[in-house]
Amino acid sequence: MDQENCTKVAEFILLGLSDIPELKVFLFLLFLVIYGVTVLGNLGMTMLIQVSSQLHTPMYFFLSHLSLVDLCYSTVIVPKMLDNIINNDKGISFMGCTVQLFLFSTCVITEVILLGVMAYDRFVAICNPLLYMVIISQKQCIQLVSACYLCGIVCSLIHLGLFLEISSYQSNVINHFFCDLPPLLSLACSDVYMNKLMLYIFATFNEISTIVVILTSYLFIVITILRMRSAEGRHKAFSTCASHLTAIVVFHGTILFIYCRPTSSNSMDTDKVASVFYTVVIPMLNSLIYSLRNKDVKEALKKMLGSKIIS
Repeated sequence: MDQENCTKVAEFILLGLSDIPELKVFLFLLFLVIYGVTVLGNLGMTMLIQVSSQLHTPMYFFLSHLSLVDLCYSTVIVPKMLDNIINNDKGISFMGCTVQLFLFSTCVITEVILLGVMAYDRFVAICNPLLYMVIISQKQCIQLVSACYLCGIVCSLIHLGLFLEISSYQSNVINHFFCDLPPLLSLACSDVYMNKLMLYIFATFNEISTIVVILTSYLFIVITILRMRSAEGRHKAFSTCASHLTAIVVFHGTILFIYCRPTSSNSMDTDKVASVFYTVVIPMLNSLIYSLRNKDVKEALKKMLGSKIIS
């Protein structure tokens, strides 16, 4: 690397998704609508679970935290992206970029592990229903969720510490719509081998360990469901798990594509498109999947709205 072209950076420039002027209004309105649905859906889901006593179960306790994490990391990314789309000034301060990187990493890693915890919860509920409330007690729920957040924070702090050791950059122009680690590392002048190694190790370990838990849980779940004599019982069990599996496939598929494959010089534009799915689209889809496909949630919502109208 030519050190003469390397400088310290006080501000980064986010190129965004597209530099075509004709697409500005369309992209702004599209992502504004998606973000609006994301906020209403996830905030509404969290509040509904809190106020509806029939949803005070471990499954919905975990779901409320999934909605909270989805809301948080969408909020970390989308408002700044909307501002960059509509305004010519696409700058973000070094401190702002650092904060965005840390919060985003924390939320994504937390969600990766939380989806595994939710699969384990479904395994216990379907395969050991009589012991469910004993194994997944309130104390156990709090410990599992706390472990998800702790793992997300610790991993993100390690990435952040290594990132802050980079002293200079060849450019301050980031070919992305938010401060993600891979495009930032591609601009560094110093050796970032350790940064890339830790990113690959953490991403791969978290993904593989979580996917193993998910696949093992659902293998036993499918076996248990197929052994059920009641057709209604089988339908209810499959319906309960279908929404969770849908969220898992879309989210983990995108994460694996971006972070757990060898990088190439022409992969950045592809990564930007893929990143839209798990930073913008998936937080919206999760709230819709778990509400529209969930009978308990729909009944709790009808009950709450009915009581409000009557009162």
